[in-house]
Amino acid sequence: MGTIYLENIQLFSHHGCLEEEAIIGSDYRVDLWVDSSLEQAAKSDALENTVDYVYLNRVVEEEMAVPSKLLEHVGQRIIDRVIKESERVEKIKISIAKINPPIGGHVASVSVIMKQVRQE
Repeated sequence: MGTIYLENIQLFSHHGCLEEEAIIGSDYRVDLWVDSSLEQAAKSDALENTVDYVYLNRVVEEEMAVPSKLLEHVGQRIIDRVIKESERVEKIKISIAKINPPIGGHVASVSVIMKQVRQE
């Protein structure tokens, strides 16, 4: 078992409950961890024996481009898609942070962290 970790995916997206957030947009940071059996890939040196991190990054970018009111909603879409499309993923964890959220005061970011284990 091993983990593939995509750290600090930086995106600009239009998520939030306020109408202004949907129009103006914000900066986001996404971190993604997927657990998978990596032994075969380690031996074979073949991409088809692992979870392609280029694919994972593309899923994050595509789903973050779809506006949502809640980060929880976009996070679950990413989780569901990765679990559905990549049979090698056994567990997934995602952190989505809105940088400089419009909540008053000085807050660097707000984040949601979500996890899911493949159900067989």
